Amino acid sequence: MKKWLLLLVCILLGTMLVAQTSPPSAPVPAGTALMVRLETTLATFSNRVGDPFRGSLTQSVVVDGKTVIPAGATVEGRVTKLSEPRRISGKPTIGILPEAVILPTGERYYLDATLVDTNIGQGTDVNTEGQFKGSGHDRRDTIETGGGTAGGMLIGGLIGGGPGILIGGAVGATSTTVHWLTKHRSATLPSGTQLTLELNRPLTMTTVTAANGGSK
Repeated sequence: MKKWLLLLVCILLGTMLVAQTSPPSAPVPAGTALMVRLETTLATFSNRVGDPFRGSLTQSVVVDGKTVIPAGATVEGRVTKLSEPRRISGKPTIGILPEAVILPTGERYYLDATLVDTNIGQGTDVNTEGQFKGSGHDRRDTIETGGGTAGGMLIGGLIGGGPGILIGGAVGATSTTVHWLTKHRSATLPSGTQLTLELNRPLTMTTVTAANGGSK
């Protein structure tokens, strides 16, 4: 009996010693950038609000010299906004919400982060709400508008001289604008796009409950 009690005491002391010498790792600080390669193509013309998306970390997240989230970890989320405006000044919009990060071991953790940048250029940007803005009124539309005005001026000039030029130009510009307003401006985040996410708050190791009611 005494031997069993002694063994139990040794086990308890050993457990306490391990707990004291191996403190839990610090959370990932707010403001940390997560570099994610998108694995799901997202587009305003094909997706719906609520659709899921996946990506993978291209760079490990290191805290105090220790790798907390390894490269290759999966990031999951969903689409929160899709917009295809017809206004000349409007820009198509894709809003996404990162929700969880999954380690290679299968552990899932809550993720509170916002999209702050992508590697897509050509007139696109990300606004302060973390929404991707596609290109709006582009060079092709400018050419179409200019071409419509010039065409109208040419026809008007041939028909009515000077006044006809002015009238023809106005008619040409109006018809081209109406044509432009009937076009949908689309935004696309292709698979392979590099997303930069920024943590809104420290990432703590709070396990996400799986869809089947269990946890990983």
